[in-house]
Amino acid sequence: MPTITPKTTANLKKYRSKRNFKVTGEPEGSAQSKGASGQLLYVIQKHQASHLHYDFRLEWQGVLLSWAVPKGPSLDPAVKRLAARVEDHPVEYGGFEGSIPQGEYGGGTVLLWDRGTWTPEVPDVDAALSQGELKFTLHGKKLKGSWVLVRTKGYGGSKKESWLLIKHRDRYASEEDVLEKKPKSVISNRLLPEIASGTSGR
Repeated sequence: MPTITPKTTANLKKYRSKRNFKVTGEPEGSAQSKGASGQLLYVIQKHQASHLHYDFRLEWQGVLLSWAVPKGPSLDPAVKRLAARVEDHPVEYGGFEGSIPQGEYGGGTVLLWDRGTWTPEVPDVDAALSQGELKFTLHGKKLKGSWVLVRTKGYGGSKKESWLLIKHRDRYASEEDVLEKKPKSVISNRLLPEIASGTSGR
């Protein structure tokens, strides 16, 4: 199981610098950050901020590597989803669902859309990230099977590191719109409006 190191603790500085933890309920993260014992955490959070997007997160070296996916994941291998690399998040963020106050960074509503574990399909994850092609298997409640993140040259002049999230062809590939068919939280069975209003799921 990867452990917290000075390097990973430093990687959370950007995350922490953007947030006022006296105001937001988001976790600050600690030196004890850990996912599931012996396994690597995988999470997707649906985030209604200034723009609706999905935050794709993979636990590695004590943090959640994070990408913002504007259109969300697709089960169709022919569909390539833009994924903008954003700052690392603490592993504790993998359990966060709720509202971020307006005026704060990322102000809006966060829904825990999918969660599980992931397995690298490469012998060296750090090398794969550096080379711009990370292959992995997801073991989520909604997303399963083989996927790849491929770095691109960028899109629309954005300064953020641009990647593509692509489903590999396997028994879990489908043309089904999983975002439309399975919109609810995997922990509270709620929709975004219910989380925003604080009402229970049905």
